[in-house]
Amino acid sequence: MALRLYAATTSQGKLRDFRTAARAFSVGIDPLPGIESISPPEEDGATFEANAVLKALYYSRYAPGVLVLADDSGLEVDALGGAPGVRSARFAADAGLIDSPDANDNTDVWNNMVLLQRLATIPAAQRKARYHCVLAAARDGRLCHIADGTVEGMILEAPRGTGGFGYDPLFYLPDLDRTMAEIDLETKLSLSHRGRALLELLPLLAR
Repeated sequence: MALRLYAATTSQGKLRDFRTAARAFSVGIDPLPGIESISPPEEDGATFEANAVLKALYYSRYAPGVLVLADDSGLEVDALGGAPGVRSARFAADAGLIDSPDANDNTDVWNNMVLLQRLATIPAAQRKARYHCVLAAARDGRLCHIADGTVEGMILEAPRGTGGFGYDPLFYLPDLDRTMAEIDLETKLSLSHRGRALLELLPLLAR
């Protein structure tokens, strides 16, 4: 029987990345049923691994008998001491800049704006950064496996590209002369932090 995972996320961007990677292993990935009605846990871990494990264990208790996949991922900028790190999705909120009624629809825009503001005086050569992802798989409140993936790049001074999500329009890949928002899904799979972590995790689960 083909392996099936249930992703503890409501992010369509993450689901798209997961499903693209999973196809290479004939693995099915669906959103966790009813996740919209489950109160999310407090992500108070100091690391991506801590938060990924916390979420996997938490949500697996709502889906008895199935493998639940959870991730924590984000952007680490060297010039900012590794920030935004585990606060990547809430970077603008932490700065007090998300206060509009439609803020949830524009979170990526706000986060990118704050990032550009923080790096305004940093020269291009010192804008090294990486995407970092940790995935955790759990069943019935017990951890099965974890996996880790990173990709190195630079932060541009202005966004480029219309694909991807999050910080992708600012995350530049020097070897390709493209941002994450300018490459197709298959290429992104082979390069992205989320794709690399999933490709490491799936063989472990398939055993």
